[in-house]
Amino acid sequence: MRILQVNKFHYNRGGADKYYLSLIKNLEQDGHQVAAFSMYHPKNSASLYAKYFVSRLSFNEGGLIDILKTPGRMIYSLEAKRKFKNLVKDFKPEIIHIHNIYHQISPSILDIAAKFKIPVVMHLHDYKLICPNYQLFVGGETCEACKPHKYFNCYRKQCFKGSKSKSMLATLEMFIHHRLLKIYEKNIHTFIAPSDFMKQKLVEFGWNINKIKLVINPFDAEMSVAKGEEIKQEEEYLLYFGRLGEEKGLEVLIKAAALTKTHLKFVGVGPMENKLKKLAETLKVKAEFLGFKNGPELKYIILRSRAIVIPSIWFENMSLSLLEALNLGKIVIASKIGGIPEIIKHGENGILFEPGNVNDLADKIKSLESINLISIKQRARDSVKNLSADNNLKQVEAIYQDILKNAPR
Repeated sequence: MRILQVNKFHYNRGGADKYYLSLIKNLEQDGHQVAAFSMYHPKNSASLYAKYFVSRLSFNEGGLIDILKTPGRMIYSLEAKRKFKNLVKDFKPEIIHIHNIYHQISPSILDIAAKFKIPVVMHLHDYKLICPNYQLFVGGETCEACKPHKYFNCYRKQCFKGSKSKSMLATLEMFIHHRLLKIYEKNIHTFIAPSDFMKQKLVEFGWNINKIKLVINPFDAEMSVAKGEEIKQEEEYLLYFGRLGEEKGLEVLIKAAALTKTHLKFVGVGPMENKLKKLAETLKVKAEFLGFKNGPELKYIILRSRAIVIPSIWFENMSLSLLEALNLGKIVIASKIGGIPEIIKHGENGILFEPGNVNDLADKIKSLESINLISIKQRARDSVKNLSADNNLKQVEAIYQDILKNAPR
């Protein structure tokens, strides 16, 4: 099969990008011919198709030129359309699989796919298809004010980075793409959702349930316990690893730690780091902020922890941190929100608490003293054993084959 994978970043910037690069590798190893289309960046992984990539555009670090380019690139990028057309003509893909194309690439490339009659699969890694700011979260709480198609609420609530101008641009983007052009609706054959929660949320917002397939994310194979890596004596700290953002509910975790006199460790970076440090200092919580870690170093920190805490207060989709922690046989204490309860069954393979509830989280931390941790840890591993990269690949390939089998000749 000749498959064209598309994502705006071609390096490990986040979970979506990590998945996209891993999928390319796995498809190639399974005998497929795979091309990539992305944006130029000095951190990019090597690619034979880099000459087709669109020019770099930074929304956070760019200067005046990038600011002036932003509206055109977000709404309908002629550069991306032109370069994508050249790649499609040269590579001749049978199927196109897009991931995150918002802003840096734009959906202009979908018109090229339609012109050449190539079916498109879209992998949904966030809520951007239905929410201007990706998260269904603003002002410290979940938000569905734009349902259905009431995108002006994005500007009214300034939900895109707290900026009137950026929120207006995001509002305009959503209106043009979904109400005026209907470019995603017309040109995407199949959507892949990593959680049933996301699938049902899309349906609530008006998307056709028959076009949405459920394929849960795989855990990272490197995050497995190899022989000789077993930890006989855990330490007393609770661990959070991931982005340090408001939506992750980390203030709730620090407040619960203050009530339980618990030692915390945080692995990751993000905009909330300084605020979290100040809160921990004020509440006299022993909290270590270790910065970004990955690979064996991160795995060791996870294995040494007493438990992993995922205290999200947004509609967490399908957290890679959750899957990796379970695969390592760790006790996970997580918010009962979004896609998390699809994986964690309270008291069986993990512990759930009410999102945002400091006292409930504190009670669940205290419960670590009285529950059967050994049986929960074993069931934790068992609950994700089928979520391997190999099984994920088979599910994605089956979707491709079904589309091509039923595609008009």
